[in-house]
Amino acid sequence: MAPLPYVELHAHSCWSLREGASATDEMVDRALALGYPALAITDHDNLYGAMEFAQAAKERGLRAITGVELTVAGLRTQDSGLRTAAANRANESSVLSPQSSHLTVLAQDLAGYRNICRLLSKAYLTHGKDSPLTELEWLFEHNEGLIVLSGCRSGVLSAECGMLEAVEVAGTFRDVFGDRFFVELQHHDVYGDGQRIAWLADVAERAGVEVVATNNAHYHERERHRLNDVLVAIRHRLTLDSSHEVRRPNSEFYLKHGEAMVQRFARYPRAVPNTLAIAERCTFDLTTDLPFRLPDHKDLPDGATMDSHLRGICEPAFRRKYSILDPANEADGRARLERELALIEKHKLAGFFLVYWEILQMVSEVAQRLHGRDPRLPSDERPVGRGRGSSVSSIVCYLIGLSHIDPVKNNLYLDRFLNEELHSLPDIDLDFPRDIRDEILKLVYHRFGDDHAALVCAFPTYQFKSAVLDIGKVLGLPVPVLAKLNKLGGHFSSAHDIAAEMEHIPEMKALIDGPIWKDLIELAHQVAGFPRHISQHVGGVVISAEPIMSMVPVEPARMDGRYVCQWDKDSVDDARFVKIDFLALGMLSAVNECLDIVEDTRGIRVDLGRVPHDSKEIFDSIEAGDTMGVFQIESRAQIQTLPRTRPRNLDDLAVQVAIIRPGPIMAGAFHPYMEYRERLARGEPIVVDYGHPELAPLLEECLGETLGHVLYQDQVLQISGAVAGFTPGQADKLRRAMSRKRSSEAMQALAAEFYEGAKANGVSRDAAAVAFEKMAAFASFGFPKSHAVAFALLAYESTWLRYYYPAEYYCALFN
Repeated sequence: MAPLPYVELHAHSCWSLREGASATDEMVDRALALGYPALAITDHDNLYGAMEFAQAAKERGLRAITGVELTVAGLRTQDSGLRTAAANRANESSVLSPQSSHLTVLAQDLAGYRNICRLLSKAYLTHGKDSPLTELEWLFEHNEGLIVLSGCRSGVLSAECGMLEAVEVAGTFRDVFGDRFFVELQHHDVYGDGQRIAWLADVAERAGVEVVATNNAHYHERERHRLNDVLVAIRHRLTLDSSHEVRRPNSEFYLKHGEAMVQRFARYPRAVPNTLAIAERCTFDLTTDLPFRLPDHKDLPDGATMDSHLRGICEPAFRRKYSILDPANEADGRARLERELALIEKHKLAGFFLVYWEILQMVSEVAQRLHGRDPRLPSDERPVGRGRGSSVSSIVCYLIGLSHIDPVKNNLYLDRFLNEELHSLPDIDLDFPRDIRDEILKLVYHRFGDDHAALVCAFPTYQFKSAVLDIGKVLGLPVPVLAKLNKLGGHFSSAHDIAAEMEHIPEMKALIDGPIWKDLIELAHQVAGFPRHISQHVGGVVISAEPIMSMVPVEPARMDGRYVCQWDKDSVDDARFVKIDFLALGMLSAVNECLDIVEDTRGIRVDLGRVPHDSKEIFDSIEAGDTMGVFQIESRAQIQTLPRTRPRNLDDLAVQVAIIRPGPIMAGAFHPYMEYRERLARGEPIVVDYGHPELAPLLEECLGETLGHVLYQDQVLQISGAVAGFTPGQADKLRRAMSRKRSSEAMQALAAEFYEGAKANGVSRDAAAVAFEKMAAFASFGFPKSHAVAFALLAYESTWLRYYYPAEYYCALFN
């Protein structure tokens, strides 16, 4: 028998932090298995996971309904004054004040979604991050496009307030929302549920509103209830044994079969069909319906277009950098410039680049004020900031001052940054000295307006150490034993690795099969990758022509008067928002201060742009491992490997920066590469092993410079093209799927495309599998060659300053 139609309209994911016990993809997969045509995720007072949910649902063919469970302040009724439903601590784990209750709110359309964003923003900015209360007056004012359900046991309708008052409350909502207000019925086999929902149905009938069935799901399947109990205990800082009063009373809070819901609400025949009717009314699609507009560029010359103005900025810099200073590369540079400008015009990105250029003009003013930068210098000459990441491969970025690396001379691969099939906005990261970075943020807020700029958030997730400590304490395990186990976990250890690590300690190996330790291992496996708390991205800022809080909710940031939006960099990217990364780099601060000290004490201003990059003395120092106090190559691992790799130019140094990273190490590239380098240094011939005989002629061009191993993200794209015939756009989609935690469905589909493409190219399945594994093992932890070259240059410059001006350099470094 086919599943009876039902849509869960009140469900929580792991984004109800330390409460929801299932990931969004688990919720989506279970909903599909149950035959749901749609699903609503209504996390507690946030939209942290809304975009992730929408993307996961779309990939799998499920319709996502965007919603939220709001904590609302007390309701004032005509006769009884302030009336609120206190939290039933036996049934609801959220900490509620005696004057708050819950409402389930769904976005019917774009207007409704915007109103949810505004309500949440106002709640956080008015009442703070710890208790984001939505006042009912705000909800009534911003009611357009919202469908409201009366909530769970802690909802606005409670038997404690009496029938007359409950009818009045329901009538108030009916008068504001009309047929967009429903009385919510939930039955979890808790004592008194039957009488409670009968009473609620009576309230609905007297008030003239419809009822709807929901299950307030906090996990996708019954078996996950144990994790829900543990997370609630963690939230309340209690052990599992002492947390009965705040945990849910049983294991019924999961996604249920439509037939089970029909049977459970048989006395209320409209309750289940209304879930479908409501779902049909919720047409908003977060993946496609959220418009974004970049702030307009100021001071566009008369008669100019965005594209012509961008070209007009690039051309004088091109003449200086190529026609005059580097005519040997002028033809290649011109071809590169024309290609980039054509792509920028095709994707309508000129305004995007001009906004960055405008910010650079502000940066130059700050540098002039703080460090005496010559105001006559154009922004591309001796740029104050340093580009990092894939944008360093762009000649347009180089010419307008967003990058300090010549992409033509360094043979940098463009398609990772900009290609014909661009699926998201290009990502431009900029490093600045700390003092300048702080000033830039103030200027950006002033230029675009406080309501049009917000910092991007981040979500530290449960890994080995946090899972061991949080879950172990809740289970009552001895803290000293947990601390000993935690020492085994490395920086990149997963919560999945606990059992394997326990095998290394004899006294712990004997504990693995004990019931509590088995519990810890299983629960840690389930919670691995869940968000643990909200944090702030190191430098990402979103800017928008529209107020940010009508696009995504915001919360107070650590800096007074600033906001942080409720989406991380991946959600911001999926929404195609413009995110500008202003990163504070301590070494740039030290370099700037060193140059200032040299000028003050010796009367000369060193221009690092004119320092030769082939100094034998500098590379001798680097090769000897004499790199303490310089950028990127001063760690113990770097000092030990430098005498083995013997870098003699910037390309070698870029490899050195890239190889001491988790990606090459986890991909098994580190030791074979080192062996090759040592043999080459001894003058011995080598035959590079590409992993399979069929791959050698295909991969020699893209992996030859790194001796057959993937060290840069660009190489993932190049391998995809060489083996499977992927276009740069397809290849970048695969790279993104490999590097993001939430793309398992997309990853599987793209993997199938890769193998099909390889087959069409005449590549065997075995050879294709070797190539795919090379990419997959690396992609999550690597960076593009352009980034490595940018960091290699700063490593060289810091070594140069330390060599020629040691007193000034160390003074700046210690400062």
